[in-house]
Amino acid sequence: MTDPQDVHNSSALPDSGPLNSGEAPAKSGIELAREALAQARADAAKRGSVPGQGRRKGPRAPRVPQPGRGGDPKPFGSAIRELMSARGWEQRAAVGGVFGNWPGIVGPELAEHTRPEKFEDGELTVAADSTTWATQLRLLSSTLVKRLNEELGHNTVRRVKVVGPAGPRRTGAWRVR
Repeated sequence: MTDPQDVHNSSALPDSGPLNSGEAPAKSGIELAREALAQARADAAKRGSVPGQGRRKGPRAPRVPQPGRGGDPKPFGSAIRELMSARGWEQRAAVGGVFGNWPGIVGPELAEHTRPEKFEDGELTVAADSTTWATQLRLLSSTLVKRLNEELGHNTVRRVKVVGPAGPRRTGAWRVR
């Protein structure tokens, strides 16, 4: 029986190395790649074409995007604007921007005590945290309508409805029956 170590170290196995065979050293991967590239260039020169150009003759026609096929990618902002326009969402998005930028529109002090609640049919409902701030906002409502229409577009907001704090009504001994 033979020892497994002897089989691996035996000279009975073919050796493709350059030291024992007397042949030229094996080529490295980069040398083989260079030879393959040179052969491809020679074959292309025989055919009369340049590698990588294919069989196309003349200038390439520009790609025209077809409807429904997507075409080239668009910038995100313009794609969103097109989508909103197609769906009729511009006004709703603008009103959402007013809700998100309320302090920038009315000022930080007024925004601290008021908040927009809803927008329907040209009427913006704003809630105030006290009757004093509700009165203040009612006095400023015409100015607020002008300011909102500057932000949203002409005649988007026709009226500002101000609601005071929601709480139970106080009933006391001195009330009218």
